[in-house]
Amino acid sequence: MSADYETMTLSRDERLLRLDFRRPERLNAFAMTGARELLDVARRIDADETARMVAITGAGRAFSTGIDLKDLAAGEIEPSYFDMWDRALRAFETMDKLVLCLIQGYAVGGGLQLALACDIRVCTPSAQLGLPAIKEGLIPGLGTFRLARYVGLGRAKSLIIRGSMIDGAEAERIGMVDHLVGEDTALEEFEGYLGEYAATNSAGCRASKQMLLDCFDLGWEAFFHKYLVLQDRAMAAPDFAEAMAAYREGRDPRWE
Repeated sequence: MSADYETMTLSRDERLLRLDFRRPERLNAFAMTGARELLDVARRIDADETARMVAITGAGRAFSTGIDLKDLAAGEIEPSYFDMWDRALRAFETMDKLVLCLIQGYAVGGGLQLALACDIRVCTPSAQLGLPAIKEGLIPGLGTFRLARYVGLGRAKSLIIRGSMIDGAEAERIGMVDHLVGEDTALEEFEGYLGEYAATNSAGCRASKQMLLDCFDLGWEAFFHKYLVLQDRAMAAPDFAEAMAAYREGRDPRWE
């Protein structure tokens, strides 16, 4: 899969799709065009039945700084921006693919919201992360929905209400990001993590992602029912048969 977009590039590396934000002169900020393109690309990726993983990166000095404040101040951001933006993030969060992102430089506002909607966040120690929408008189989107699930309610309130920034090392310490990588070796180490997660990316792995989506929201009975349904699907998938064959033969599985 490949597509032509103004603000990003989408390419395929076998079953891995690579999405790279390409607006470095604006620190990969998103204006109306970018929000439309992000929703379109998220839906395209979601509908791709052959893809198994997504890698998201940003060109230049930022992963993304979220909404384009210059366009916002000029009155060029329409209310539909917020609907498109969060529908795109929800698509990444719920799709039947593992979504990993690499945070270098700034992941601010909507950029951090997007990272929080990914499954795995890889980050450099010096990266700057925060949800400063309060300082613009706005709500930081559904960062209010996601952040507390990673760092706890108290920390989330403090970070959101003060609009404060933290670096990647602190973000890893409090659970906002999952892996730290070297400043000069970030891309190489990110590829290593992509390989590591690909090695466990079976149908059961992706079903586990679907379970974890509801771990804070469903009651026990509903969650248990969902588990039984998805476990049946996992056991009926070719990946389970391959895993059992690999176990019997003393080798690593080769996922379909």
